[in-house]
Amino acid sequence: MPMRVSYEVHGEVQGVNYRSFTTRKASSHGLTGWVTNTSDGTVKGEAQGEKDALQKFIQELGKGPSAASVTKVENSEIDEVKGEKSFDTK
Repeated sequence: MPMRVSYEVHGEVQGVNYRSFTTRKASSHGLTGWVTNTSDGTVKGEAQGEKDALQKFIQELGKGPSAASVTKVENSEIDEVKGEKSFDTK
């Protein structure tokens, strides 16, 4: 059964291809949603798909691309979005 999570990634995550990394990982797990940089230096977004795929995705967010230094990933379950077809970088 699909579910959706909101996530925020802290650390050295801007200017290191983190959004591109996130989009590739989400696509590889068949997830939909979005990712964006924030003004406070974090990366945040939402992802939707099967629970197992989301758990793997969140684990990968904690590692990030090689140039990133992730200190914390916060995530929480939110309401599913109907009709979403892709994972986008904002």
